[in-house]
Amino acid sequence: MKSRKLVEPVTTALSDWEKVAKALGRKGDMKRKMMYHTALPRRDLRVRSRRVIVKPALALGSHVSFVRYADKSTMVMGDVVVTEHELQPFTDALQEHEIAQTAIHKHLLSQSPHIWWVHIHAHGHHPVAVARGLRAAFDRTGTPPPRPLVQAQRVDLDTAGIDAALGVKGSTDEGIYKCVFVRRETITDGHLVLPPGLGSTSAFNFQPLGGGRAAISGDCAMIAKEVQDVLVALRCAGAELVELHNHGLTDEPRLFFIHFWAVGDGVKLARALRPAVDATNVVPVG
Repeated sequence: MKSRKLVEPVTTALSDWEKVAKALGRKGDMKRKMMYHTALPRRDLRVRSRRVIVKPALALGSHVSFVRYADKSTMVMGDVVVTEHELQPFTDALQEHEIAQTAIHKHLLSQSPHIWWVHIHAHGHHPVAVARGLRAAFDRTGTPPPRPLVQAQRVDLDTAGIDAALGVKGSTDEGIYKCVFVRRETITDGHLVLPPGLGSTSAFNFQPLGGGRAAISGDCAMIAKEVQDVLVALRCAGAELVELHNHGLTDEPRLFFIHFWAVGDGVKLARALRPAVDATNVVPVG
Protein backbone atom coordinates (compact mmCIF):
# COMPACT_ATOMS: atom_id res chain seq x y z
CA MET A 1 0.00 0.00 0.00
CA LYS A 2 1.32 3.42 -0.95
CA SER A 3 1.88 5.55 2.15
CA ARG A 4 0.04 8.84 2.44
CA LYS A 5 1.94 12.10 2.33
CA LEU A 6 0.90 13.87 5.51
CA VAL A 7 0.58 17.64 5.72
CA GLU A 8 1.62 19.38 8.93
CA PRO A 9 -0.07 22.36 10.61
CA VAL A 10 1.86 25.64 10.76
CA THR A 11 2.19 28.31 13.41
CA THR A 12 0.00 31.39 12.97
CA ALA A 13 -0.76 34.59 14.86
CA LEU A 14 -3.97 36.42 15.71
CA SER A 15 -3.25 38.91 12.95
CA ASP A 16 -3.49 36.09 10.39
CA TRP A 17 -7.13 35.56 11.29
CA GLU A 18 -8.52 39.10 11.27
CA LYS A 19 -10.66 38.53 8.17
CA VAL A 20 -12.00 35.28 9.62
CA ALA A 21 -12.88 37.04 12.89
CA LYS A 22 -14.70 39.79 10.99
CA ALA A 23 -16.66 37.27 8.90
CA LEU A 24 -17.54 35.20 11.96
CA GLY A 25 -18.50 38.31 13.91
CA ARG A 26 -16.51 37.25 16.98
CA LYS A 27 -12.91 37.54 18.08
CA GLY A 28 -10.99 34.44 19.06
CA ASP A 29 -7.64 33.56 20.58
CA MET A 30 -4.67 31.35 19.78
CA LYS A 31 -4.22 27.94 21.36
CA ARG A 32 -0.85 26.15 21.16
CA LYS A 33 0.21 28.67 18.47
CA MET A 34 -1.60 26.68 15.77
CA MET A 35 -5.32 26.86 16.49
CA TYR A 36 -7.38 30.00 16.05
CA HIS A 37 -10.10 29.25 18.57
CA THR A 38 -13.43 31.04 19.00
CA ALA A 39 -15.73 30.26 21.93
CA LEU A 40 -19.49 30.76 21.64
CA PRO A 41 -20.99 29.68 24.99
CA ARG A 42 -24.78 29.31 25.17
CA ARG A 43 -25.31 31.79 28.00
CA ASP A 44 -28.86 32.30 26.71
CA LEU A 45 -29.96 28.83 27.82
CA ARG A 46 -31.06 27.65 31.25
CA VAL A 47 -30.45 23.92 31.11
CA ARG A 48 -31.17 21.47 33.91
CA SER A 49 -29.74 17.95 34.11
CA ARG A 50 -30.28 15.60 37.03
CA ARG A 51 -31.67 18.53 39.09
CA VAL A 52 -28.50 20.58 38.46
CA ILE A 53 -28.63 23.93 36.66
CA VAL A 54 -25.83 23.54 34.12
CA LYS A 55 -23.49 26.52 33.82
CA PRO A 56 -22.45 27.34 30.23
CA ALA A 57 -18.79 26.49 30.87
CA LEU A 58 -19.69 23.05 32.24
CA ALA A 59 -21.27 21.61 29.10
CA LEU A 60 -22.79 24.37 26.92
CA GLY A 61 -19.66 25.77 25.31
CA SER A 62 -19.84 25.89 21.52
CA HIS A 63 -16.47 26.47 19.88
CA VAL A 64 -14.78 26.41 16.47
CA SER A 65 -11.06 26.20 15.63
CA PHE A 66 -9.25 27.14 12.40
CA VAL A 67 -5.86 25.58 11.55
CA ARG A 68 -3.54 26.60 8.68
CA TYR A 69 -1.49 23.91 6.93
CA ALA A 70 1.81 23.80 5.07
CA ASP A 71 -0.02 23.45 1.74
CA LYS A 72 -1.80 26.80 2.44
CA SER A 73 -5.11 25.08 3.10
CA THR A 74 -7.21 25.61 6.23
CA MET A 75 -9.21 23.13 8.29
CA VAL A 76 -12.05 24.03 10.62
CA MET A 77 -13.34 21.78 13.38
CA GLY A 78 -15.88 22.59 16.05
CA ASP A 79 -18.52 21.44 18.50
CA VAL A 80 -21.76 23.41 18.58
CA VAL A 81 -24.58 23.43 21.13
CA VAL A 82 -28.09 23.76 19.67
CA THR A 83 -31.60 23.27 20.98
CA GLU A 84 -33.76 20.59 19.41
CA HIS A 85 -35.79 23.35 17.75
CA GLU A 86 -32.60 24.84 16.25
CA LEU A 87 -31.00 21.59 15.07
CA GLN A 88 -32.60 21.29 11.62
CA PRO A 89 -32.29 24.99 10.58
CA PHE A 90 -28.68 24.95 11.79
CA THR A 91 -28.05 21.80 9.76
CA ASP A 92 -29.64 23.35 6.65
CA ALA A 93 -27.38 26.42 6.91
CA LEU A 94 -24.28 24.24 7.23
CA GLN A 95 -25.27 22.26 4.16
CA GLU A 96 -25.98 25.43 2.18
CA HIS A 97 -22.37 26.48 2.82
CA GLU A 98 -20.83 23.01 2.32
CA ILE A 99 -19.79 22.62 5.94
CA ALA A 100 -19.90 18.98 7.02
CA GLN A 101 -21.40 17.46 10.16
CA THR A 102 -19.37 14.60 11.59
CA ALA A 103 -21.42 13.83 14.72
CA ILE A 104 -24.78 14.68 16.28
CA HIS A 105 -25.30 13.52 19.85
CA LYS A 106 -25.95 14.45 23.48
CA HIS A 107 -23.62 15.20 26.38
CA LEU A 108 -26.17 15.28 29.20
CA LEU A 109 -28.84 13.02 30.70
CA SER A 110 -32.43 14.00 31.53
CA GLN A 111 -31.89 17.47 30.16
CA SER A 112 -34.46 20.23 29.93
CA PRO A 113 -34.79 21.78 27.41
CA HIS A 114 -33.57 19.19 24.91
CA ILE A 115 -30.07 20.06 23.71
CA TRP A 116 -27.93 18.53 20.95
CA TRP A 117 -24.22 18.79 20.17
CA VAL A 118 -23.09 18.99 16.54
CA HIS A 119 -19.49 18.46 15.44
CA ILE A 120 -18.62 20.38 12.27
CA HIS A 121 -15.76 20.06 9.77
CA ALA A 122 -14.52 21.92 6.69
CA HIS A 123 -11.29 21.93 4.71
CA GLY A 124 -10.19 24.08 1.78
CA HIS A 125 -8.49 27.29 0.71
CA HIS A 126 -11.22 29.80 1.57
CA PRO A 127 -11.41 30.16 5.38
CA VAL A 128 -13.28 33.47 5.21
CA ALA A 129 -16.05 31.82 3.17
CA VAL A 130 -16.27 29.06 5.78
CA ALA A 131 -16.46 31.69 8.52
CA ARG A 132 -19.34 33.37 6.68
CA GLY A 133 -21.10 30.02 6.45
CA LEU A 134 -20.62 29.40 10.15
CA ARG A 135 -21.98 32.88 10.89
CA ALA A 136 -25.07 32.09 8.82
CA ALA A 137 -25.56 28.83 10.72
CA PHE A 138 -25.11 30.46 14.13
CA ASP A 139 -27.58 33.15 13.11
CA ARG A 140 -30.23 30.42 12.95
CA THR A 141 -29.69 29.72 16.64
CA GLY A 142 -30.04 31.81 19.76
CA THR A 143 -26.28 31.85 20.34
CA PRO A 144 -25.69 35.20 22.05
CA PRO A 145 -23.11 37.83 21.06
CA PRO A 146 -19.74 37.83 22.80
CA ARG A 147 -19.17 39.66 26.05
CA PRO A 148 -15.98 40.94 27.67
CA LEU A 149 -13.79 38.34 29.33
CA VAL A 150 -13.95 38.26 33.11
CA GLN A 151 -10.99 37.52 35.33
CA ALA A 152 -10.79 33.93 36.52
CA GLN A 153 -12.32 33.51 39.97
CA ARG A 154 -11.68 30.89 42.63
CA VAL A 155 -14.11 28.01 42.72
CA ASP A 156 -15.56 26.45 45.87
CA LEU A 157 -13.64 23.20 45.46
CA ASP A 158 -10.41 21.65 46.72
CA THR A 159 -8.70 22.16 43.37
CA ALA A 160 -5.30 21.09 44.71
CA GLY A 161 -6.85 17.82 45.84
CA ILE A 162 -8.50 17.34 42.45
CA ASP A 163 -5.22 18.05 40.66
CA ALA A 164 -3.34 15.56 42.85
CA ALA A 165 -5.99 12.90 42.35
CA LEU A 166 -6.07 13.21 38.54
CA GLY A 167 -2.38 14.02 38.03
CA VAL A 168 -3.06 17.26 36.20
CA LYS A 169 -3.02 21.02 36.73
CA GLY A 170 -6.51 22.29 36.03
CA SER A 171 -7.78 25.77 35.24
CA THR A 172 -10.86 27.85 36.01
CA ASP A 173 -13.29 28.94 33.31
CA GLU A 174 -16.32 31.01 34.34
CA GLY A 175 -16.82 29.18 37.62
CA ILE A 176 -15.97 25.70 36.28
CA TYR A 177 -12.78 23.82 37.15
CA LYS A 178 -11.45 22.04 34.08
CA CYS A 179 -8.87 19.24 33.87
CA VAL A 180 -7.79 18.43 30.32
CA PHE A 181 -5.66 15.69 28.77
CA VAL A 182 -4.50 15.14 25.18
CA ARG A 183 -3.69 11.94 23.31
CA ARG A 184 0.02 11.09 23.11
CA GLU A 185 -0.23 9.73 19.56
CA THR A 186 -0.07 11.80 16.42
CA ILE A 187 -3.69 12.02 15.26
CA THR A 188 -4.48 12.56 11.59
CA ASP A 189 -7.66 13.59 9.81
CA GLY A 190 -7.29 12.17 6.33
CA HIS A 191 -3.90 13.46 5.15
CA LEU A 192 -3.82 16.30 7.71
CA VAL A 193 -1.91 16.07 10.99
CA LEU A 194 -4.01 17.48 13.83
CA PRO A 195 -2.37 19.83 16.33
CA PRO A 196 -2.19 18.26 19.80
CA GLY A 197 -5.58 18.52 21.44
CA LEU A 198 -7.67 19.35 18.39
CA GLY A 199 -10.50 16.84 18.37
CA SER A 200 -8.63 14.46 20.69
CA THR A 201 -8.96 15.69 24.26
CA SER A 202 -10.25 14.09 27.44
CA ALA A 203 -11.89 16.70 29.68
CA PHE A 204 -13.18 16.55 33.26
CA ASN A 205 -15.27 19.62 34.11
CA PHE A 206 -16.23 20.26 37.75
CA GLN A 207 -19.13 22.58 38.65
CA PRO A 208 -19.18 23.43 42.39
CA LEU A 209 -22.38 22.56 44.23
CA GLY A 210 -21.28 23.68 47.70
CA GLY A 211 -19.54 21.90 50.57
CA GLY A 212 -16.85 20.44 48.31
CA ARG A 213 -19.43 18.69 46.12
CA ALA A 214 -19.39 18.95 42.35
CA ALA A 215 -21.28 17.97 39.24
CA ILE A 216 -18.88 16.53 36.68
CA SER A 217 -19.49 16.52 32.95
CA GLY A 218 -16.70 14.50 31.39
CA ASP A 219 -15.49 13.25 28.04
CA CYS A 220 -12.80 10.61 27.47
CA ALA A 221 -10.99 10.19 24.13
CA MET A 222 -10.14 6.53 23.48
CA ILE A 223 -8.92 4.13 20.85
CA ALA A 224 -10.93 0.95 20.35
CA LYS A 225 -8.90 -1.30 22.63
CA GLU A 226 -9.28 1.16 25.54
CA VAL A 227 -13.06 1.57 25.38
CA GLN A 228 -14.22 -1.28 27.61
CA ASP A 229 -11.62 -0.61 30.32
CA VAL A 230 -12.70 3.04 30.45
CA LEU A 231 -16.41 2.20 30.59
CA VAL A 232 -15.80 -0.21 33.46
CA ALA A 233 -13.63 2.34 35.29
CA LEU A 234 -16.29 5.03 34.94
CA ARG A 235 -19.05 2.82 36.30
CA CYS A 236 -16.81 1.69 39.17
CA ALA A 237 -16.36 5.38 39.97
CA GLY A 238 -20.14 5.81 40.13
CA ALA A 239 -20.33 7.85 36.94
CA GLU A 240 -23.38 7.64 34.68
CA LEU A 241 -22.61 6.89 31.04
CA VAL A 242 -24.27 9.27 28.57
CA GLU A 243 -23.13 8.45 25.04
CA LEU A 244 -20.39 6.48 23.29
CA HIS A 245 -19.64 7.78 19.80
CA ASN A 246 -17.14 9.21 17.31
CA HIS A 247 -16.50 12.90 16.74
CA GLY A 248 -14.77 12.57 13.36
CA LEU A 249 -15.11 10.53 10.20
CA THR A 250 -11.55 10.00 8.95
CA ASP A 251 -9.36 10.21 12.05
CA GLU A 252 -6.46 7.80 12.56
CA PRO A 253 -6.06 6.17 14.93
CA ARG A 254 -9.85 5.93 15.10
CA LEU A 255 -11.05 7.74 18.21
CA PHE A 256 -14.10 7.02 20.32
CA PHE A 257 -15.53 9.33 22.99
CA ILE A 258 -17.61 8.61 26.06
CA HIS A 259 -19.50 11.42 27.73
CA PHE A 260 -20.32 10.84 31.38
CA TRP A 261 -21.95 12.54 34.38
CA ALA A 262 -21.21 12.28 38.09
CA VAL A 263 -22.18 14.13 41.27
CA GLY A 264 -20.45 13.93 44.64
CA ASP A 265 -17.43 15.08 46.62
CA GLY A 266 -15.06 16.61 44.07
CA VAL A 267 -11.82 15.10 45.36
CA LYS A 268 -13.32 11.66 46.00
CA LEU A 269 -14.77 11.60 42.50
CA ALA A 270 -11.45 12.70 41.02
CA ARG A 271 -9.69 9.83 42.82
CA ALA A 272 -12.34 7.39 41.64
CA LEU A 273 -12.02 8.64 38.04
CA ARG A 274 -8.23 8.34 37.90
CA PRO A 275 -8.35 4.71 36.63
CA ALA A 276 -10.31 5.93 33.59
CA VAL A 277 -7.50 8.37 32.83
CA ASP A 278 -4.85 5.72 33.40
CA ALA A 279 -6.63 3.36 30.99
CA THR A 280 -5.96 5.74 28.08
CA ASN A 281 -2.78 6.94 26.37
CA VAL A 282 -3.06 10.61 27.39
CA VAL A 283 -0.89 13.31 28.92
CA PRO A 284 -2.06 16.36 30.92
CA VAL A 285 -2.30 19.65 29.06
CA GLY A 286 0.58 21.81 30.22
